[in-house]
Amino acid sequence: MKQPAAFFILFGALYLLSNDLRRKRGWKRVVLRNLMFDLVVIVPFGIACLLLWRAGVFDKFWFWTVNYARQYGTLVSLRAGAKLFSETASEVISSTWALWTLAGLGVIAGLRDKRMRAGSVFLVCFLAFSLAAFSAGFYFREHYYIFVLPAVSLFAGVAITAVSDLAARRSSLVRFAPLLLFCAALGQPILAAREFYFEFSPVEVSRMIYGANPFLESVRVAQYLRDHTDADDTIAVLGSEPQMYFYSKRHSATGYIYTYELMEPQSYARQMQEEMISQIESARPKYLILIFVPTSWLRQPASEGMIFTWATA
Repeated sequence: MKQPAAFFILFGALYLLSNDLRRKRGWKRVVLRNLMFDLVVIVPFGIACLLLWRAGVFDKFWFWTVNYARQYGTLVSLRAGAKLFSETASEVISSTWALWTLAGLGVIAGLRDKRMRAGSVFLVCFLAFSLAAFSAGFYFREHYYIFVLPAVSLFAGVAITAVSDLAARRSSLVRFAPLLLFCAALGQPILAAREFYFEFSPVEVSRMIYGANPFLESVRVAQYLRDHTDADDTIAVLGSEPQMYFYSKRHSATGYIYTYELMEPQSYARQMQEEMISQIESARPKYLILIFVPTSWLRQPASEGMIFTWATA
C-alpha cells in the first residue's frame, strides 16, 4: 500500500499524452490511448476493492489507505521535513557517493549530447516525479530513497555510455575505462561498508545498526512462547515487534502488530488504542508481551497514554 505510486501513474499518463501530441496523432487516438492507460490503472484497484468488500473488510482497507493515510501524510511540517532530508541525504549520499556522482555526470552528458537528449529529458521528468513520490509526507527515511534509484541508475548508465563513446576511438586499453569506472562506482559502497560485510558477525551488525531494538532478544523470547503455547493459541505483543509472531509461529490476538500509529499526534490515535485493547480482551491471548524499548513505540509528549494505563493496571 504505497500511495506515492500515484505520482508514477501521473507521470505515465502525462508522458503518454505529451508523446501522442508531439507525434500529432489524431485526437480520437489520443483520447483512446489515454483511456486505455487509465483503465489499466483503475481495473486492478477496482478488483482489489471488490475482493476486499466481498471479504467484509473494505471499511478497514479504506480507513488505513485513505483516512489514516491522510492524517499520517500531514504530520511532518515543511521545516521538520527539510531537517530530516538534510540528515538522511548526507548519510545516504556519503556512503554511495560514486554512484550519485556518476548519475550527476549522466544528467549533464545526456542533456549535452544531441543523440541522447530526448531520452535524457524523459529521464529528467522520470526523476522529477520520483522525487515527488519520495517527498510525499516529508518523512525522507533512508529506505525511501529507493523511489529515486531507478532514475539514478539509468542516469549512471547514460554516463557510462557517454564515456564509452569518448573511448570508442582510443586505444584498446582506454576502451576498458568505462568498465573500470563502472566497477569502481559499484565497488565503492561495498568498500565503504566492508566492516559490516566482512568483519562483523550478523549479531554485531544488528546491535550496531539497531541499538536497543530487541531483534536479537526476540528469537529467545519467541522460543519460550513456542515451547509454552499450543499451535492454536494466540499471543499479543504491545509494541512494534512483529518478528515475535514470525519466530514463535503464533498468531496475533490483535491486528495492531505495529504501535507507532497509536503514538502519533493524530485524531485516530485514541480510537486505535481502544480497538487494540478490545481485540486483545476479546481474544484472551495465552501470553501478553509488553515492550518497554522506546524505539518500539516512539512515544511523544503529546501521545495518548491510555494503552499504557490499561497494560500496567
